[in-house]
This record gives sequence, C-alpha cells and structure tokens, in this order.
Amino acid sequence: LLLDGAPMTRQRAEARLGYPLDATHTAAVVWTDAPEAELRQLDRAADLLAAAAGPAHLLSVMASDATRWVWLTGRPDTDRVRAGLGRLPAVRIALGSPAPGVDGFRRSHLDALTTQRMLARLASAQRLASHDEVELVALLSQDLERADRFVQRTLGDLEHAPDDLIDAVRAFLAEQCNASRAATRLFTHRNTLLRRLGRADRLLPRPLAEHPLDVAAALEIRHWRGAGGQRA
Repeated sequence: LLLDGAPMTRQRAEARLGYPLDATHTAAVVWTDAPEAELRQLDRAADLLAAAAGPAHLLSVMASDATRWVWLTGRPDTDRVRAGLGRLPAVRIALGSPAPGVDGFRRSHLDALTTQRMLARLASAQRLASHDEVELVALLSQDLERADRFVQRTLGDLEHAPDDLIDAVRAFLAEQCNASRAATRLFTHRNTLLRRLGRADRLLPRPLAEHPLDVAAALEIRHWRGAGGQRA
C-alpha cells in the first residue's frame, strides 16, 4: 500500500511493518541470478547492508524466492558492502538514493528498481550499483540500440582500448580535466598519465577537448555494460 501511494497514516504503517518511517531511508534490491544459489545468502546480504549503515533499522521483504526488497534507516558504506559481497558470491545489490519520510521510503525503492533494471538491460557483470552513480546511464540506456551507437560514434577505437587508457581518461574527466589530481587518483606519475591521454586521444574520432561530456557519458555506459560491449 505504501509503495502504491495508498492513503495510510504513518503510525499505522509503522505498527504493521515494525519499521520507522520518519527517517531517511535507503532502499535496496538484493537478488541472485544463480539458479543453484544458497538463498540464505540474500538474508546475509540484508544484514550486511544494515551493518554497513551503522546502527540502523532494517526491513526485509521477500519479493520472490530469489529477490529481497530491503529498507534501511541511513546510508550504507558501499566500500564495506563491496568487501562483504566477497563472502556472498551469488548475491547482487542495487541501491536507491537516500530519501526522507514516507515519500522517501517509496522513492528510494523505485530508484533501486531502476538501478536493478539498468543492470539487467545492460547485462552488466557489476554486483553492486547505487542509483546515485548510475542515474545518467540509466537514462541514456533506455534505448539500448541507440546507446550502443552513441558509444561507438563517440569513442571510436577507444571503445576497445586497454584498461590503462580507459582508466586514464575516466580519471582525468572525473577530476575536471586536472592531470595532477587524476594522476594522484590513479597512483601514477603525471607524465605517465599524459602519455596515456595522448594515446587515448589518437584513438578518439574527435579530440577529447572538443567533447569531454560526450566521452564521459560514453565511457560510463561502457563501464556499466562491460568492456567492449560484451554483455556477460
């Protein structure tokens, strides 16, 4: 009823759910694609999310045999979640954006579903994604065929370049085209970074300086769908 926006007092909903709604919520979809997976891993993943959010209330709902819908009061530390997923090899998690109150309970859940659907649409191998980091890619990839053409036209031969070149361009763009900060981000020497950027520029159909926003968007789509457009 809450997700459908049906009229219901907050107090009644809290009593039914055993979960506070006057907080900031982060919703998650926890699921597995592995047919032989131990489904208890899904419950352990929900506990992992709660632990990564610090002292947090947890609500976990069985959406299907292989899927849990989860809500937390607070924001989980994604580094802790990613580390914990190493012990849960069959589990994948899509996180919504934190949002307050009853509307936030609903909106964060819809964001988590959007994130999960994007991962499925791109057949992404990524096991953890948050709506905050994929919102642009989710919008750009609604039409998958057009998104593929955009990536191919924008990146040219860079689409299939070695990881060190791709990482150099992504870091450079993420640091607002500041080479020193990008080199620090990659733990490499500035001159090494500049050489990689020069090699990457020669692979692009147009120089990076002429359309950095397009290249950044294309690289994000490439990142989430898997290198080289291989959806596996």
